[in-house]
Amino acid sequence: MISTSLFYLFSVALLALVVATLERYSKHKLFSYLPSVVIIYAGAMLLAQSGLWQENSALHETYKSVKTYLLPAMLFVMLIQIDLKAFVRLGKGLVIAYIAAVLSLSFAFISIFWLFSLSADEAGIFATLAGSWTGGTANMLAIAGALNVDETLMGYALIVDSVNYTLWVMTLLFIVGFAPQFNRWTEANFSLESLNINTQKISQKKSPLLLGALFIFSLGIAYISYRFATQLSGLSTTTWSVLIATILGVIASFTPLKKLAGTTALSSGMLMLLIALVGSQAHLSGFSEVPFYLFLGLLILLFHALIMVIVAKIFKLDLFSIGVASLANIGGVASAPILAAAYHRSLIGVAVLMAIMGYMIGTFAGLGIGYVLQGIAK
Repeated sequence: MISTSLFYLFSVALLALVVATLERYSKHKLFSYLPSVVIIYAGAMLLAQSGLWQENSALHETYKSVKTYLLPAMLFVMLIQIDLKAFVRLGKGLVIAYIAAVLSLSFAFISIFWLFSLSADEAGIFATLAGSWTGGTANMLAIAGALNVDETLMGYALIVDSVNYTLWVMTLLFIVGFAPQFNRWTEANFSLESLNINTQKISQKKSPLLLGALFIFSLGIAYISYRFATQLSGLSTTTWSVLIATILGVIASFTPLKKLAGTTALSSGMLMLLIALVGSQAHLSGFSEVPFYLFLGLLILLFHALIMVIVAKIFKLDLFSIGVASLANIGGVASAPILAAAYHRSLIGVAVLMAIMGYMIGTFAGLGIGYVLQGIAK
C-alpha cells in the first residue's frame, strides 16, 4: 500500500504513461471503442478500490494541490493552438453552423435536464458532460473542478461521453452518402471553392528545451491565476483560476508561442495525468444508474440534431457544415477530421480548426450550462 506523496504521484503518472504508450504503439482494437482517458480513469479507480493507495490526508492534499495548478496550466498550453483569425475566415456558413452546434447542445442539455427533473448531483454530471460536448475532456475536467463535482460522479460523465460519442460518430459517418439529397432539400450551394480554406501550415519550431520551458512557464501561469483568483469574489476560486488561465491562453495564441511544436503532446500528457489523478480518488458506487444516463445522453444528441437540421434549412447550410460542426463539439480533434475526410481530404483543416475552438468555448459554455442546471435542479 502506497502512503507517501512521491510514490503516489509516481504510480499515478506511470499508469497514465503505460496506457498512453499502449494506445500509440499496440494499435489494439480496444482503443477504437474506448478512449485512453476512459481506460486510465477506470484503471485508476480499480487500483484505488484494491487499496493500492492509502486513504490519508497526505495523499488527499497532494491530489488537491497538483490538480489546483496542473488544470489551469494544461488549459493554458492547450489554448495556445487557438487561431481566432483563421476561424472567422472560414466563412459565414461554417461559423453559423458552429455557433448553432454550441447553442443547440446547450439548449438540449437544459431542456432534457428540466424535463426529467434531475437533482443537484446530476447537475454536476451533465455540466461536466456539457463541457466535454462543447469542448473536450480537458474542458470536462475544468468544469468538474470549477463546480466541485465529485470524482465518482465524473465517472458517469466519462461513460456517457464515451458510449454516446461512439454512436454519434457512426451515425454521422453513415449519413455522409445522403449529402446530395440533404443539400438539395436545404437548397445549400456547397462546393469546395465556396469554402475559405487556408492550407498553409504554420512553421513550427521543434525544441525539447523550449517545450520544457513552456511547461514551467505554464505552471507559473497557473500559480498567478490561482493567486489572482483568491482575491476575486462571486465565483469559486477554482472557477476564477480556470477562466483567468483560459483568457491568458487565448492571449498567448497571438504570440510566437503558437509556433512552438509539441504543445499538443504536452497538453495531452498533462490531461492524462489529471484523469489518472481524478480516477485515483473515485469510488465504485451507484453505477447502476448508467443506462438511464446513457438514455438521457442519447436524447440530448437527438434534440441537438433536430435543431441543427432546422437551422440548416433556415440558413441553407449543407450536411458537411452542420455535421462537422456537431462532431467538432462532441468528438473534438480526435474524430472531426475523420468525418471531414469522408467528404473530402481538403476539408480536414476546417474540422481541426473548429475542434480546437472548442478548447476555448467549452469552458465558458460548460460553466454557463452548469450554473443553469444547478439553478433548476430539484
